[in-house]
Amino acid sequence: MTLSLSPAQRDALAAWLAHLASLDGAAKNTITAYRTDVTGFLSFLVQHHGEPLGLGPLSRLTQSDLRAWMAHERGRGVAARSLARALSAVKGFLRWLAEREGFDATVILAARSPKFRRKLPRPLAEDAAAAMIETVGDQSTDDWINARDAAVVTLLYGCGLRISEALSLTGADSPLPDTLRIRGKGGKERIVPVIPAARTAVAQYVRLCPVPLTRPEPLFRGARGGALSPRLIAKAMERARMQLGLPATATPHAMRHSFATHLLSAGGDLRAIQELLGHASLSTTQAYTAVDTARLMEVYDRAHPRA
Repeated sequence: MTLSLSPAQRDALAAWLAHLASLDGAAKNTITAYRTDVTGFLSFLVQHHGEPLGLGPLSRLTQSDLRAWMAHERGRGVAARSLARALSAVKGFLRWLAEREGFDATVILAARSPKFRRKLPRPLAEDAAAAMIETVGDQSTDDWINARDAAVVTLLYGCGLRISEALSLTGADSPLPDTLRIRGKGGKERIVPVIPAARTAVAQYVRLCPVPLTRPEPLFRGARGGALSPRLIAKAMERARMQLGLPATATPHAMRHSFATHLLSAGGDLRAIQELLGHASLSTTQAYTAVDTARLMEVYDRAHPRA
């Protein structure tokens, strides 16, 4: 697809992505997605205008060009959520290019993103989260593997970690301290308190683990001694949710959702929860407010005498 781009466009795109990676700390997956989105947009413009474009014509783009591209994307089945992400990438690239090349991109940057309904997080109930941890820790014939899986899921629920963050812990993090310094998406660091249950679960795993857990090596290991695959935790939770009769949404990430939702239900401050989760934007964390309100209305509908 990049063959349809001019050398100047390819160079500019590469420079923008390098800027995002080095100065903004964008994650590798984010860089890959942005490259795909912007390349697709630039390639569409070649077809739309019937000739290769350099950087100059990009300064003269109109909202008509953007609307034509979005219509093309929707026509080939791209969902509104994915198109909104692609438009955000295109705007980011054009904003950066406008600053570098000295043109006014106001008209393009004012283009509205397609509307879509954000999916609400699907947390587990408190008793279901506790049952999940217990069930995950009772599936293998090897006690150390049971302890390992229970420790990982406890970290997801008890500390609100992403599965990738839990599995990034090393032998140097054991025994778990009162707080962990976690490097999350985009290299963003945050401090996460460690609850006693998580320290106990990890200590039990470390005591039973037959593999030497040296400081620079991964804390959580697979059966052959290598780094534990997140897929193994997902499969363990898949078996557990079938035993417990929980929905397919009871995934490792749902434990993180449950952590946030239960904190909010207990009166936790939204800003504090944002920091604990490592969300760059408060709007992301505010999704849990909608979850809490939705649950409140369910209780109201069931319990109100006039319901």
